[in-house]
Formats: sequence, structure tokens, C-alpha cells
Amino acid sequence: MRVHVATDHAGFEFVRALAAHLRESGHEVVDHGPSAYDAQDDYPAFCIAAGEAVVADPGSLGVVVGGSGNGEQIAANKVVGVRAALAWNLDTARLARQHNDANVVAVGARQHSVEEAVALVEAFLAEPFSGDERHARRIGQVAAYETSRGAAAAGGDPVA
Repeated sequence: MRVHVATDHAGFEFVRALAAHLRESGHEVVDHGPSAYDAQDDYPAFCIAAGEAVVADPGSLGVVVGGSGNGEQIAANKVVGVRAALAWNLDTARLARQHNDANVVAVGARQHSVEEAVALVEAFLAEPFSGDERHARRIGQVAAYETSRGAAAAGGDPVA
């Protein structure tokens, strides 16, 4: 599977370790930055780039990492078509895929050991979407709002 990753300075070393682990596990990793450690870097551009890549690359998934993962999740979720979820334990990582068909997972590098964070990402990548009608319906409702909001901002009629 192709996995798009992005981080900020807080997750820089973790993403290097994660990328190596994922490659060893047979995944193709695409790193959207940063390419060098900078304690003053700004994560939004990196996380948005990873989100855009996931949307443009059907079948791929994304991982965004920061100190808490919160800002990175928010930035990725600004991309139309991204469903980014913050995972803080194995259940939230699995349920993000199973119930929400999340295509990006956010992880807080300062919240977990490297081993714990790798386990969260592995659980996320391994879990399929359940396809349950109620979950698909809810995902569709969110996507409809996202699309109508974009149309309204562009001067179109919003969906009621």
C-alpha cells in the first residue's frame, strides 16, 4: 500500500522511524515533509500536501504526525475528501477505518512511545472499512455538506 506521511518538528524523528518500518513491511512511503529538522517549521503545508496526495491516489492512506496530532489532523481535514482521525489507542485507530472510513490518521509523537505510535499506525492501515450501511450513510452526509459548502463558497447553491 502507498502511505503518504507528513509531520512537523515534533514528529520528525518518529516519522523517519515509521517510514523505515513501513518500507520494511512492504509499504511504499511518500514523504511530504519536512525534509530537514527545523524547530520553527509550520505543519499545515506538509499535512495539506499529504491529504491532497491521499485524495488524488485512490487506495492510499495517510499519516500525519505532530506533538499532539491535533493541529495536523485539523490541517489534513481542510482538504476536500480527507477524513482524518486522531488515534490515541488501538481502538480509536481501528474504529477510524472501520466506522469512519478515515483515509488519514493523526498521531501525537509526544503522546506515545515509538513502539506505541507504530502500533497505532499499523492498526489503522490494517483495518478495512466495514461497509455497514449506517456508517456509509453518515460518511455520505458529511461528504454532501463538504461539497455543498464548497459550492456555496464558489457562488453555487448550497444543499439544504
